[in-house]
Amino acid sequence: MRLPRFVDISRFALKYIFNWRFWIAEITKKSNIYRNIIDKTLFEDDEIIVIPNTINVNQKIESEGSEFLPTEVIKDVIRRCRDIVIMNTCLCRTSNGCSDYPQDIGCIFLDPTANKIPSHIGRKATVKEALTQVDEADAAGLSHIIGRNKIDTIWMNIKPTKGLLTICHCCPCCCLWKVYPNLDDSISDKLEKLEGVEVKLHEDKCKMCKKCLDEVCMFQAISLKDNNISIDYDICRGCGLCVNVCKFDAITINYTDETIDRVVNRIDNLLEIKE
Repeated sequence: MRLPRFVDISRFALKYIFNWRFWIAEITKKSNIYRNIIDKTLFEDDEIIVIPNTINVNQKIESEGSEFLPTEVIKDVIRRCRDIVIMNTCLCRTSNGCSDYPQDIGCIFLDPTANKIPSHIGRKATVKEALTQVDEADAAGLSHIIGRNKIDTIWMNIKPTKGLLTICHCCPCCCLWKVYPNLDDSISDKLEKLEGVEVKLHEDKCKMCKKCLDEVCMFQAISLKDNNISIDYDICRGCGLCVNVCKFDAITINYTDETIDRVVNRIDNLLEIKE
């Protein structure tokens, strides 16, 4: 009889405590000791950037004569990596028993450390397979988060912790980062809005269907105030999920050329392998 591996035990534990994540995160605001332990153990040196879903992007970027959308930044990163592993299922959605979004669209892991991921957790993939998955995630209404996320190397027990670049495809109901409002600012600030992204609410077009209030925003930036929809732009991380659910163009998202340049440079610095 085969003894359980560390990754299997940790995956089981994560699924068991998944619905406690908000309570666990909230303690980081109440105890400095606990906050420092959680930060050091799970989030040390993290650098994570939200890349919006681009299905309903209001503006396309003209770059070197071709249309360039924010998701293309992720694809460009994938094209330059030789080491690619696609997680067989999404740990967040399977843990939450999600029925609204595909459980089989898992994270994409890049860089040499990805080769150490156990085969029953993720499969080695080609560039073409990874690009196809990004398109499928967009079509399913998922937003993307890319960056160094130490917690992935911890639960999979792989090293070096800085040698893994993670691309998550996040839904509004199950994403681990829904704990963002519950975390102490010193931790939650590591999840960054893409600089130059502008989400805007057009009150004159709003029909008060309230679909954007239906657990759409992962960061709780949308609320009902004085019987009007309101967006807290200080909290908003520009994931674009609210834009996708609004059928009246009352919420739009725009980008600038500088936005693309900044994120390309930021992600380029995170890559271990460059051409």
